[in-house]
Amino acid sequence: MAETTNEGLAGAAAETAEPERRASSYSWYVLSVLVVVYILNFIDRQIISILAVDIKADLGLRDSDMGFLGGAAFAVFYALFGIPLGRLADNWSRVKLLSIGLTLWSAMTALSGFAYDKVSLTFARMGVGVGEATASPTAYSLISDYFPKRQKATALAIYSSGLYLGGGVSLFIGALIVEAWNKAYPGGGPMGLVGWQAAFLAVGIPGLLLALWVATLREPVRGAMDGVASPSSPAPFREFGRDLSTIVPPFTLIGAAQRGTAALAINIGFAVGIAAFAWWMIELTGNLPQWSAVGLGYYAVFSWACTLRARDPATFRLIWGTPAFICTTLGYGMVSLAAYALAFWSAPYAEIVLGLPKQELAFILGANGAVSGFVGVIIGGRMADALRAKNPAGRILMIIFGVVAPIVPIWIGYTTAEPALFYTMNFLAGMFGAAALGAAAATTQDLVLPRMRGTATAAFFLGTTLVGLSFGPYMVGQISDLAGTMVDGKPVGDLRTGILSLIGVAPIALALLVYAYRTVPQAEATIEERARA
Repeated sequence: MAETTNEGLAGAAAETAEPERRASSYSWYVLSVLVVVYILNFIDRQIISILAVDIKADLGLRDSDMGFLGGAAFAVFYALFGIPLGRLADNWSRVKLLSIGLTLWSAMTALSGFAYDKVSLTFARMGVGVGEATASPTAYSLISDYFPKRQKATALAIYSSGLYLGGGVSLFIGALIVEAWNKAYPGGGPMGLVGWQAAFLAVGIPGLLLALWVATLREPVRGAMDGVASPSSPAPFREFGRDLSTIVPPFTLIGAAQRGTAALAINIGFAVGIAAFAWWMIELTGNLPQWSAVGLGYYAVFSWACTLRARDPATFRLIWGTPAFICTTLGYGMVSLAAYALAFWSAPYAEIVLGLPKQELAFILGANGAVSGFVGVIIGGRMADALRAKNPAGRILMIIFGVVAPIVPIWIGYTTAEPALFYTMNFLAGMFGAAALGAAAATTQDLVLPRMRGTATAAFFLGTTLVGLSFGPYMVGQISDLAGTMVDGKPVGDLRTGILSLIGVAPIALALLVYAYRTVPQAEATIEERARA
């Protein structure tokens, strides 16, 4: 009882002292640069949405194929490399790492413009995923060292607004370039490139210049804003090499064998189990790339988690060993599943089902997405901070809101034939879902020590990628194919049914978040105690 009282007094003292730490003008400048980076991040990631109809027709693909290219082809490699790169962000210069990553993903986006089939476009999307894996671990960690805890959710929400601004701008830019290029070069332009290929080149090349700007930012003292010095590893690349080897088969087996016979047996057993599941899903759906990528991703994450448990048990306990962290991450992962699916399929849906012109729908949906996402994430972040001030688990309530509130707009918007009502409901669904992001991100950051934030960010984004992005676009595409019909001997999907199926994930998300609401306060109050256990 005395220990609990002392911890409570120490926590109260920390809360009292915290307002003395303020974000400087340079902190806000750094945040503005990071927002620009995140905008470009999502332009490069999401531009494939507005290009989907053209790519599908040009390369002879189905909705499930496009769902894979818009989801798992990018997401699995984004998630996997986010793990070692998140650890590298904890141990090396975050500014340098972000500059290198930005260069890589911009170059791979440009190379997408030279893709000529599903395979070549898949490899380009994989490269974009690897490069973009540097963005959020470095940015989240930088923001946490430039802003005090009381402003963290607001700062993270502002950063996260780049997601919606970039996604919205990508639609407008993509449609503009495709129509202008195809009008100027009806039979293909220089090197035989068509409109969708030119669009990839146009958004990829500017990122190379932005990387030079990012390189000028100052690296902050790690943990200074929390008053807890958190030194980096003296050999960051040795640690990175070890982490990288834990996620690349067959080196994962070597790493498991080094930990003993039991560890090797568990690793092999999980690999066999996940391979059997992937084979069964391939037989069921006929989609080899999707389930091969997902199986690889989940096996690699399991291997990494086992290695983390052996090498850094404190970090393992505060992330994988904390149910509050896992349930918050997976609960928000379900929100992101619906959000990513709508972000990818709303434009093709409007073009195919409602028959709207590409430039019109791109402008309206792009503005819709940018404004609704920006407003939702900023207001949601502020409300999450206000709720957190009154209730240690208050931020979870905002994530629950992000699950429940979009259900009615999705149902109305994707059953109406009226374009104005469709646009309005799409706006509301996007705004309500976006309100959850700042709350989820801040909650997971508060459940770990400063030195673990990059790794925690990588783990958080496992939920939003291996759950949300890997399955959201694909689930809609696969259900669309299954519910579709044959027209003139060609399969035509049912996107309306595919999108409405997203409502079915809400009960799962609610169950996870209710549990998180009950466990977050205790988990946050015992961080240092559990790290030392």
